[in-house]
Amino acid sequence: MTKNKAVEHAISEREVKKRSQWGMVFQRLKRNKMAMAGLVILILLILMAAFAPVITPFSYYYQQLGSRLQGPCSTHWFGTDHLGRDIFTRIVYGARVSLQVGLISIGIATLIGGLLGAIAGYYGGHFDTGVMRFMDILLAVPGILLAISIVAALGPGITNVMIAVGIGATPVEARVIRASVMQVRDQEFVEAAKAVGTSDLRIIFKHILPNAMAQIIVQATLGVAGAILAAAGLSFIGLGIQPPSPEWGAMLSEGRQHLRDHWHVTTFPGIAIMTTIFALNLLGDGLRDALDPKLKN
Repeated sequence: MTKNKAVEHAISEREVKKRSQWGMVFQRLKRNKMAMAGLVILILLILMAAFAPVITPFSYYYQQLGSRLQGPCSTHWFGTDHLGRDIFTRIVYGARVSLQVGLISIGIATLIGGLLGAIAGYYGGHFDTGVMRFMDILLAVPGILLAISIVAALGPGITNVMIAVGIGATPVEARVIRASVMQVRDQEFVEAAKAVGTSDLRIIFKHILPNAMAQIIVQATLGVAGAILAAAGLSFIGLGIQPPSPEWGAMLSEGRQHLRDHWHVTTFPGIAIMTTIFALNLLGDGLRDALDPKLKN
């Protein structure tokens, strides 16, 4: 057997082993009831957002001033707000906004932070030092304050919120991926790939990052929860998604002046935020436990 064929055979065996390991991870995840509960809640939220026009007959911006601040009833399950808009409808459509912001923000953070972290972890040296010290500077600023500064500079709006929250989450993603790459870069299959002349970029994206995917998935899942909460915080103070777009944080802000006499205006958006964050944290914790190497047989 030639040297190239031996390397290809070793890589093929590693791929088969990796697939079996992912199967074991899924089996461990299924045994975690709390993680599966979080997954079910998250799937229901995604389905609710996808089929919003089917779930509710109302429009999220339709106003009925004659029915303003009406409590929960058979027509309006969660009541109406100060403009007579159906709160249940706005929560259902708000799930689209919150999930979109959370996923795209963490996508931005994972893309930028993952690229910088992977290159810094693979090459090390001065580039690694420079990138990590810059990330340390960003980490010294609380993520929400960094997001507020960026949105204040760019202006409010869903696009700018996603950019701001994504940049705020980038340092954490970069450090996690860098640590994962440094654990993998000195293993035998990487040395074998180098021996046959594989380029550095191919080694990073084809061999190293797939083996660091476990940590990336866990961090991204937990990061989505933080991104949704940060976006809600920005909207609450008026720097996030602007009316009439339904966003849970903005709904809390609009209803806080009616909190004493009309509890439903803020309670249901708050429950929506809490439930989503709770489900994502349950799933993230379950994934972390399932992917923990100490639990492998």
